Amino acid sequence: MKLIDIKEIKGTIELLSGLHIGAGDTEMHIGGTDNPVVRHPHTDEPYIPGSSLKGKVRSLLELKSGLMANTGGSPVKIGDLKRVDGNSEAENILKLFGSGGDDKEDSSAIGPTRVSFADCMLTDEWKKSKLSKFEVKAENTINRISGTASNPRQTERVPAGISFDFSINLKVFDNEGDSLLDYLLEGLKLLEHDALGGSGSRGYGRVKFHFDDAGLKDKFDNLKVF
Repeated sequence: MKLIDIKEIKGTIELLSGLHIGAGDTEMHIGGTDNPVVRHPHTDEPYIPGSSLKGKVRSLLELKSGLMANTGGSPVKIGDLKRVDGNSEAENILKLFGSGGDDKEDSSAIGPTRVSFADCMLTDEWKKSKLSKFEVKAENTINRISGTASNPRQTERVPAGISFDFSINLKVFDNEGDSLLDYLLEGLKLLEHDALGGSGSRGYGRVKFHFDDAGLKDKFDNLKVF
């Protein structure tokens, strides 16, 4: 196994609807929302953590592969390969995203994790923009009998129209060709069909990828995942 290249896949992620990736803030601030989005600690600007992007792409690829029937919903591990003999998607997922730190199985046949997702910061255009990078969306629950609203809550979102730069590095080893690159693009395409962050079933987190490389753009635009 010999490393022959590290491809950098770059471009922008455009928000087609409001995005909520929670900050996990358990402290309630006076006048603040009860569900804030994650912000950069130095600039206070919104960003998309690379871990959120990686986790969502991996989960969608595992969902499409049918492997969840063998894993009980947990991320695929090297030990699962014995139960899904012949499933090349399981190997592709482990090669791209790696296995968990608690996986004690021998990983020498899989090798190192190939892909790394950088945190996605606002594009320069949006960093300079005077438009707000945040919105607060009020929601509640409708009582099915009385028809009245209850359980009011406010959720902070990053508004539709804002764009973030993204960068994904992919290690390429000899004899692997573009198979893992193609599989990664399939995962990104699945994300366009689904949603990033929380409350996707309520229309949050719709995104579109724009690639800097013209060849990748054409390949991605023509990719059919179903």
